[in-house]
Amino acid sequence: MDRRPILVTGGTGQLALALAASVGVPVVRVGRPAFDFEQPDSIEAAMHSAAPSLVVNTAAYTAVDAAETDAEAAYRANRDGPAVLARLCTEAGIPLIHISTDYVFDGAKGTPYVETDPVAPQCVYGASKLAGETAVLAGCAQAIVLRTSWVYAAAGRNFVLTMLNLAKTRDRLQVVVDQFGCPTAAADLAAAILSIAMRIRTDGWQQRFGGVFHAAGGGSTTWHGLASAVFEEAARHGSRIPRVDPIATAEYPTKARRPADSRLDCSKLADVFDVRLPAWRASLARTIDAIFAAG
Repeated sequence: MDRRPILVTGGTGQLALALAASVGVPVVRVGRPAFDFEQPDSIEAAMHSAAPSLVVNTAAYTAVDAAETDAEAAYRANRDGPAVLARLCTEAGIPLIHISTDYVFDGAKGTPYVETDPVAPQCVYGASKLAGETAVLAGCAQAIVLRTSWVYAAAGRNFVLTMLNLAKTRDRLQVVVDQFGCPTAAADLAAAILSIAMRIRTDGWQQRFGGVFHAAGGGSTTWHGLASAVFEEAARHGSRIPRVDPIATAEYPTKARRPADSRLDCSKLADVFDVRLPAWRASLARTIDAIFAAG
């Protein structure tokens, strides 16, 4: 079996860290300043240094609201950088797994989105990520785009940790109740990615492996539902629990418009790769346990 490493970009992000923590597969994790989409030469240098068998691109501009006033930076990181990476993967003859987002949809469908549904991003971040999907698929014949949503982990910056930190000082929180999605544990997404990578290593590249796939936690909830679940799990560890009041999106204005219902149907991932992410509620419990175990 090919023992060349998997190159993972976005080195300090929660998904990159989860991938690096996995056992049994050699992983080279790179991030800024050594690897920076703002510096195209650094991309080529990282590729040559690692000599990977496959690349997983988790690097991205993810500041959703800031992107509204910094669109050029968002497009450089989410479209232009991945385009360079796709070209280099093509030149090396290796696959590229590129992470994208549920924000490519407008949230108006009313049922979970499948990969062939029309895309209509409502914010700069979503539009730049969609442009990145297009660039990656055009630039690399062995490209897999994984759209995911509401990613969280026991470390880093994410909604789950934000809720726990706010609970330390506040007796009452207000959380949006009319946005629906699929919470996804970074550890589960990392496991899914590595399963895909191992399938490619074992079977070789097949045409049906390419294209867009949805990869998110099983089931769905709202931001309010997720916050409430966070505190239910934290209560098992004696955590201080605030009151969580539901509010409408209109009561919590943001620069960027989010999709109201971005639930993802992940059947294609199961059909092609036999990969299914666990139910979000069980994964949340494990993540909360890990957070409190780490102190």
